Amino acid sequence: MLSSITVSLVPQAKGGPFVFWDGLADACERAAALGFDAIEIFPPAPNALDIAEVQNLLDHHKLKIAAIGTGAGWVLHKLSLTSPDPENRKAAREFIRSTIELAGGFGAPTIIGSMQGRWEGDVTREQALVWLGEALEGLGELAIAHHTFLIYEPLNRYETNLFNRLGDTATWLKTLKTKGVRILADLYHMNIEESSLVDAIQEAGSMIGHVHFADSNRRAIGFGHTNIAPIVQALQEARYTGYLSAEVLALPDSATAAQQTISSFNKHIKASNDASMGEF
Repeated sequence: MLSSITVSLVPQAKGGPFVFWDGLADACERAAALGFDAIEIFPPAPNALDIAEVQNLLDHHKLKIAAIGTGAGWVLHKLSLTSPDPENRKAAREFIRSTIELAGGFGAPTIIGSMQGRWEGDVTREQALVWLGEALEGLGELAIAHHTFLIYEPLNRYETNLFNRLGDTATWLKTLKTKGVRILADLYHMNIEESSLVDAIQEAGSMIGHVHFADSNRRAIGFGHTNIAPIVQALQEARYTGYLSAEVLALPDSATAAQQTISSFNKHIKASNDASMGEF
């Protein structure tokens, strides 16, 4: 497993669960100095990033992009894949499509979180899932065409009423034709919704494509009460080799949150990785 840390380029989301807030160059420099393998980017729009500039920063600091988020589509434009307005749903799909094309150029997946929306009012759950499924079918195939995958994030009950648990999400995703969609296991949301984080990981298994490495209070791992050791073991047993990305609050500040994250990663994951390599 590899380490990643988040950077938000959306001022309107200030105070959200992202560690770095002072631009991509600053985030790359600080992430590399601490020994992170990658960064996860939350941009205001797909066309807001200068591709050449991003690649130069990644090359200079020897970093990868773990994933690119689409949350600004909701935060800034209130776009949703399950909106009752067909034009809104169309714009949401286009926002995500453009993000997939951007992320794919870096060999990275795209995350769908808040843009999944919810069912309410005249929109039934059944109708919302039809719209969501139709969107994911096309977007999942686009991700495959870009040699990557799409990441769907089950959120807690206060943020969506579509899917809150990993097992339920995995069961539903398997009904789709596309094989280009995987699950984001966010430990913070899981702490709210799952009776057992280990059991949830076992239920989702190979469907897990990304992990948000966050403690029970949405702070860096080690600042809450999550028992991370059995979670790491469950991920290893599921043969997960992707990123553990710190989508956490920058508390008490960005520097401390970043340092705590990499310290926890080195303690629980890097040491385990090194031990496994020593067995051969």
